[in-house]
Amino acid sequence: MPDNDAFVICQDLYKIFKVADIEVMALQGLDLTVMEGELVGVVGASGSGKTTLMNVLGGLTRPSAGTVLVDGENLLKLSTRELTNYRQVEVGFVWQQGSRNLIPYLSALDNIKLPMTLAGRAGGDIDRRARELMDKVELSDRYDHKPLQLSGGEQQRVAIAVALANEPKLLLADEPTGELDSATSDQVYALFQRLNREDGLTICIVSHDPQIAQHVGRVVAIRDGKLASETVRRRADSQQPADATAEASWEDRFEELIVLDSSGRLQIPKQFREELGFANRVEMEMTDDGGIVIRPAHNLEQTSSQAEIQLQREIRAGEDGRGRNWLRRRQA
Repeated sequence: MPDNDAFVICQDLYKIFKVADIEVMALQGLDLTVMEGELVGVVGASGSGKTTLMNVLGGLTRPSAGTVLVDGENLLKLSTRELTNYRQVEVGFVWQQGSRNLIPYLSALDNIKLPMTLAGRAGGDIDRRARELMDKVELSDRYDHKPLQLSGGEQQRVAIAVALANEPKLLLADEPTGELDSATSDQVYALFQRLNREDGLTICIVSHDPQIAQHVGRVVAIRDGKLASETVRRRADSQQPADATAEASWEDRFEELIVLDSSGRLQIPKQFREELGFANRVEMEMTDDGGIVIRPAHNLEQTSSQAEIQLQREIRAGEDGRGRNWLRRRQA
């Protein structure tokens, strides 16, 4: 069973999109757990399913099958009205494009007030809340500025304030630094870290940024619609001081772990498969020290799948009935 402190739980999650007569499987049995108050990065190649996962967690799309719980709420069982309320109040979004985050003809303050107004709040309360959030993202001198009067980094900080307007428990950010330079990206990441540390906000950030591991506590990698690996950031004491009153020297180290899903499946990285010559079959055995060894399989031509492929080739080629004779001998 998942840990009681788990805030996000995805189990055997599937999402299938149908385009014309073609079905595309964006998520293929994905399992993911995010703890309450955790700051997590989600990475993966284009088409891997990471944005689909964010849309499922944000209530923007319903999964085709599986389980998705957010703060104990089963998103698959919510009605359309309940799902709308969830998107307005329980979760906040920050997108890569500033035009998707902010209304261009509204001031920064009015952009922050808008989601509160849509949620039914009114009066001086929403003005106070908007000003508090502008102060929190360190833009106290930009209250009346419209998006075009703000830099890219300032726009993203206002976007974060908008996402926090209704005090959500979960913040989802999809490529929030994709259009920013490295220095500005660091400022935005620092803001996410502060919100996570000071407010205990659970945050998931989708990114192509290879350096995201430097800014979050854990990075999960999605490949082909499934969780493939995770990189955990740890702090190690690199130099123990001789004087007990002196401060130790700390450095970050990162551990990459291959994920074993609920069905016992794991994904072997492509680089390993290519270097070791893995085909579509492997050999596996337990070792005396409690480990498992995986090796490339031998005699692949004798496996059933390869034999069937060869049979079909012979039948299609019409090689004097040899394929049918082979099948009769195999069945005998």
